[in-house]
Amino acid sequence: MMHKTILVFLTIMILNSFSLNAADVTKEQIKGLDEQVQDIKTDVIDLTADLLQLEEKLLFPSNSQFALFVSLADVEDLRLDAIQVKLENKVLAHHLYTFRELEAMQKGGVQKIYTGNIKTGEHKLVISYIAKPSSGGELKRSASYTLKKGVGPKFVEIKIGGPDAGDQGLEFKDW
Repeated sequence: MMHKTILVFLTIMILNSFSLNAADVTKEQIKGLDEQVQDIKTDVIDLTADLLQLEEKLLFPSNSQFALFVSLADVEDLRLDAIQVKLENKVLAHHLYTFRELEAMQKGGVQKIYTGNIKTGEHKLVISYIAKPSSGGELKRSASYTLKKGVGPKFVEIKIGGPDAGDQGLEFKDW
């Protein structure tokens, strides 16, 4: 919305800068004005992209950045309903899955569930999930993981199900 407002404002300013009568405007002048408007649009789009990159760098500096990803192992007989992520007993994320999200994850997709900042050192991460196995019923599992954050970004994949998943059906993988 802000981009449209800026664009409209700039267009009005350009139009007001011409003190020509409507009858005196030639096709070349209109074409020149259209080119100027297109240049302004391009500049606004470029500035928006630069601002988004700057915002991400400021909000999530690489020395403290931390991101969590969720994936499914080759689990066709398990339907993931919800997941909750806690760090040091504080809920970071809670997500309820839609059919499309599950379908994408079953085809190998990975969901970025959280991005934030943490200090270097060890942190306790607790993952809880609810799923429905094809055999029926409801499956509730929870597992903890000691996250070792060093200098630089830290990325952790939480893989649900699979042969290496352990007792609680979760496997953690540092990237």
